[in-house]
Amino acid sequence: MQNNTLTRLFPVIRTREIVMTDIRNNKALSATFDNWQDYQQELFLDICNGAKGVKMLFDPYFKEIFNPETDSNRLSKLLSVILGIRVTVKDVLPNDSTRLGDESSLIITDIVVELEDGSIANVEVQKIGYAFTGERASCYSADLLLRQYKRVRDKRKEKFSYKDIAPVYTIVFMEKSPAIFYDYPNICMHKFSTTSDTGLKLNMLQNFIFVPIDIFLGKLHNEGINSEFDAWLTFLGCDDPKYIVDLIQKYPYFKDLYSHLYETCRNTERMMNMFSKELQILDRNTVKYMIDELQEELDTTKEELDTTKEELDTANATIAEKDVALAEKDALIAELKAQLKSQNNNK
Repeated sequence: MQNNTLTRLFPVIRTREIVMTDIRNNKALSATFDNWQDYQQELFLDICNGAKGVKMLFDPYFKEIFNPETDSNRLSKLLSVILGIRVTVKDVLPNDSTRLGDESSLIITDIVVELEDGSIANVEVQKIGYAFTGERASCYSADLLLRQYKRVRDKRKEKFSYKDIAPVYTIVFMEKSPAIFYDYPNICMHKFSTTSDTGLKLNMLQNFIFVPIDIFLGKLHNEGINSEFDAWLTFLGCDDPKYIVDLIQKYPYFKDLYSHLYETCRNTERMMNMFSKELQILDRNTVKYMIDELQEELDTTKEELDTTKEELDTANATIAEKDVALAEKDALIAELKAQLKSQNNNK
């Protein structure tokens, strides 16, 4: 049965039956659809017919909405709220073949922005938390900074100065946060930057922002939408029609963004191609996460074994020392007994 919570707001949303007719009338689309698992088929149909909202942190859908060539104001608004200063998107950086390994699939977008003070910054938006969050983000940031350095140096040539290098921001929206973030259950954004323990001020360039979407969703269910920050995280992370309606009522700006999405949903072939691309990304990332998690378990087990070995070595050393002490005492007792026997014999 057609869900009408969102169709009242967006009459362009089509029924499940119409979407399925589109699919079955095209052999290629039908073959693709049948190749998906049952839960993937249901998720796709729920998105298209408005039973659920669009998964905005799916890479293709994020890029569809936040493509600066379509509307740079959208990404500027989002980043301004996240960074806490006015941001204007200037350019989108091209994909770089030197990006770290095969992990470009973890990157949502990589852009150049102008900050409120007029300075230029590179911003990289990711969607991944999971294992080794700090280590992974540090590597991405170093890669981002190095690519900027090479680009600016090649452009400025002999006029190049390190003053030309702008701050870099690595923003990580996490659909599923590592357990450590749940130690801070009421905090939905964590900002990191380099500071001195002496108060010395240097222009250190690397900045990190982690946004645990899953923790926010827990707060959303209890507290609702209370700020523009809440509004953006609801848009990015929540697919419950009830909250989408609430979001649009409180922040009408988002209605145009959802309208864009549901107009896109009318093109079944395009939506299926975007959905298939995201499934491929998820499959690759799932393998990476499994490797990371197994490696983390292996490292933990190895550390525990090393600790146990150290404890055993210490225990064995203690036993050896006590064996030596016992042997010395046995020898002393034997010597004293011999002396006593000798004294008794001389009586």
